[in-house]
Amino acid sequence: MNKKVAVARLSIISNSLLIIMKLVVGMISGSVSIISEAIHSFMDLLAAIIAFLSVRISDRPADSKHPYGHGKFENISGVMEAILIFVAAFWIIFEAIKKIIHPEPIGAIWIGVVVMAVSALVNTIVSRKLYKVARETDSIALEADALHLKTDVYTSIGVAAGLALIWFTGYHFLDPVVAILVALLILKESYHLFRKAYGPLLDIALPEEDVAEIRQIINNHCQGKFDYHNFRTRKAGNYRYVDFHLNLPRNLTVKEAHDLCDLIEQNIKHVFRETEVTIHVEYI
Repeated sequence: MNKKVAVARLSIISNSLLIIMKLVVGMISGSVSIISEAIHSFMDLLAAIIAFLSVRISDRPADSKHPYGHGKFENISGVMEAILIFVAAFWIIFEAIKKIIHPEPIGAIWIGVVVMAVSALVNTIVSRKLYKVARETDSIALEADALHLKTDVYTSIGVAAGLALIWFTGYHFLDPVVAILVALLILKESYHLFRKAYGPLLDIALPEEDVAEIRQIINNHCQGKFDYHNFRTRKAGNYRYVDFHLNLPRNLTVKEAHDLCDLIEQNIKHVFRETEVTIHVEYI
């Protein structure tokens, strides 16, 4: 099985179990912070499902309808995930404000602390696996899913700490306050995820450090004898695209020009996997 698909499936399973745990305990205790965490996990589940579907689609080879491949499906999934998180955060804030206006005591606090601790541990393990595969495959969808779970770790710890504080102090108003803090962290997460996922949909250039490294590879082959222009880069999912015009002297044979272009392409692909390089040769 494709390891991207396998780890995305693991995320779906873990999130499903955590949602059930949090909802049950949230309903028993009446804690809005635990229920907000259940909603957060539900958003994580939707994100995991979207990531699962997108990595399956994005790895499909190019076809007649998608001659540049399906890589941007991962970026679309990232944007959808960011919007879902954004909506969930505002819903949590709305519910928390209602709790502040109409406060209610919460019960079974110790169970909530245990569930939040278990959630933090499970999400730490799963997010690390997602990050590992995301780095290996350069997958924005898996990275987005890992980011969700990493944020969930912090919010679970925050909710557990808030519940423990309520347990010791008896200040039940802290419950909706903690929920609002959780929501603000989620909003911050959604903003950064949206920016990272949306950029490639506009065909923005690769990061400056990647561009500098690619240019250095080309310059190493040119060695002052040749030059190039119309240099462009972009990214779609985990696929990079590089194209430029290479100026070569007229005394170079077609085979020599072809071999040089092949060597440049191979060296770029050696550093940056899943890269398509297009070189337009111009004789001067």
